[in-house]
Amino acid sequence: VQLVESGGGLVQPGGSLRLSCAASGDIFRIDSMGWYRQAPGKGRRLVASIFSDGATNYADSVKGRCTISRDNAKNTVYLQMNSLKPEDTAVYYCNADIATRSRPLFDDNYWGKGTPVTVLV
Repeated sequence: VQLVESGGGLVQPGGSLRLSCAASGDIFRIDSMGWYRQAPGKGRRLVASIFSDGATNYADSVKGRCTISRDNAKNTVYLQMNSLKPEDTAVYYCNADIATRSRPLFDDNYWGKGTPVTVLV
């Protein structure tokens, strides 16, 4: 199973970006999907998550500015980020709990390699 992120880049304060993460491989079922971020010199922290029933969870720092969504047919999760601030600068990582066809009863946790987001000061 692979998670591949895209959509990061440079943006002015107040701007928007839409991150995408596509899962591929021996997928039987995808349960939760989410986005984490890691700023320089800091730990990796949850930004937002979405469960298979559509329920969502957001970090307080992004509530009202970010929207997470998923396309189950495409095994893809999105993060729409608006009103970006310099403190949103980080590498954004996709994360998912996935059951494979070879282990359909159990979820394993997967990470993408990250996509950088830089909000100019």
